[in-house]
Amino acid sequence: RHAVCIFYLVLRALDTVEDDMSIPLDVKVPMLHEFHSYLYQPEWKYTESQEKDRQVLEDFPTISMEFRNLSKVYQDVISDICHKMGVGMAEFLEKKVDSQHEWDKYCHYVAGLVGIGLSRLFSASELEDSIVGQDTELANSMGLFLQKTNIIRDYLEDQMEGREFWPREVWSRYAQKLSDLTKPENIEMAVQCLNELITNALHHVPDVLTYLSRLKNQSVFNFCAIPQVMAIATLAACYNNKQVFRGVVKIRKGQAVTLMMDATNIQAVKAIMYQYVEEIYQKIPSTDPSSNKTQQVISSIRAMSLPGSSMASRHHYSPIYLSCAMLLAALSWQYLSTLSKASEEYVQAGEN
Repeated sequence: RHAVCIFYLVLRALDTVEDDMSIPLDVKVPMLHEFHSYLYQPEWKYTESQEKDRQVLEDFPTISMEFRNLSKVYQDVISDICHKMGVGMAEFLEKKVDSQHEWDKYCHYVAGLVGIGLSRLFSASELEDSIVGQDTELANSMGLFLQKTNIIRDYLEDQMEGREFWPREVWSRYAQKLSDLTKPENIEMAVQCLNELITNALHHVPDVLTYLSRLKNQSVFNFCAIPQVMAIATLAACYNNKQVFRGVVKIRKGQAVTLMMDATNIQAVKAIMYQYVEEIYQKIPSTDPSSNKTQQVISSIRAMSLPGSSMASRHHYSPIYLSCAMLLAALSWQYLSTLSKASEEYVQAGEN
């Protein structure tokens, strides 16, 4: 638990550097590349930040001291993820997300690496088997599914703030400019573009289910599962929904509470996934260009979600740790959303 908290603070400090628009690029880029090395410099701190979270930079000697007090196995994980994330943040400061491959890469840097780092910490603590930390592809998919959901849902908000994170490779088939999707006369094409991106995100669900099926610790399971079921519910709400281009699409508070209470074991999560992909399936327009692909990916999710599916699963967990784990899961979801949003803001700023 202590290692996860330090991991969070280190990434928050890194994110604060990345998000600080008062730091010139010629200063910021080297800082991002070298930030992991500051963990081993007892006196390093940054006192010129204008960000609201600047305290994590001003008090960084305290954070780095706690980091150095961790077991070496935890230090190695946190330092490695910090290094890779800093390099990735620097890479996307001055470039747009063009291809679907770059979309995956961007999401990997801002969310997939968080999933990989947490998974390695879970295994290092022996709360989970070694395979959880070793299978980085599955851990990465956990982060990508959350990040893509955020980007899809937040289209209008990002447009209003001058940010663009839908991949050009996709939206350019439906509009001359990404902002054109907000125009009433383009709403049909906009929804088709939306549906294609949701279909892309759904391809991560089988990996999510496989990852969750390997978890054995109750608190870890809830910590990981709750954001994932929130994401599938959000995608179901967004699919084929014109409101994505007109306002905010959110799941209801009561719905969110039910998901948090129910997602305590793999069978329950599979049932939730099945419920929401069925909801999407029922809304697939026959004329949608992505309809066949959407049906195919839903079929693969169905096969893993049906009772008696061959995927390995754990027994039903006791809810004894549910309250604590729900809080942790909510914080993790909030952190990923906040971290990705801050990262998105500076990518756009770098382009300007």
